[in-house]
Amino acid sequence: MDKRDIFVQIEQMEEQMGTVYVELGQMKRQIIELIEENKRLSIENQQLRKLLKKDAEPAVVEEPHVHVNAALAQQAKELTGEGYDNLARLYQEGFHICNVYYGHLRMEGDCLFCLSFLNK
Repeated sequence: MDKRDIFVQIEQMEEQMGTVYVELGQMKRQIIELIEENKRLSIENQQLRKLLKKDAEPAVVEEPHVHVNAALAQQAKELTGEGYDNLARLYQEGFHICNVYYGHLRMEGDCLFCLSFLNK
């Protein structure tokens, strides 16, 4: 085996390693997409279960003397709190809630953008 053959074999091995590296990167992206989709579907299932529970519960009859404006104000207040709670829950489940990476899976611990958004 002469020197030329050795260099040819090394070049072939480098090409093969490059191909394997590209395939590994593609698989990694696919796995991340699958994990994100799985998490979204889990959250959707939880929300649907909550809706089914609400539908199964008997309806509460409101008294007619309740002021409509007070009820609307209370409902708006609850929705604001609920939205914040949903974002906090998403962050705790490992997703970004900041405007930079919204909806992406957090891979490297806490995100300063998300934390500053939660603290506002």
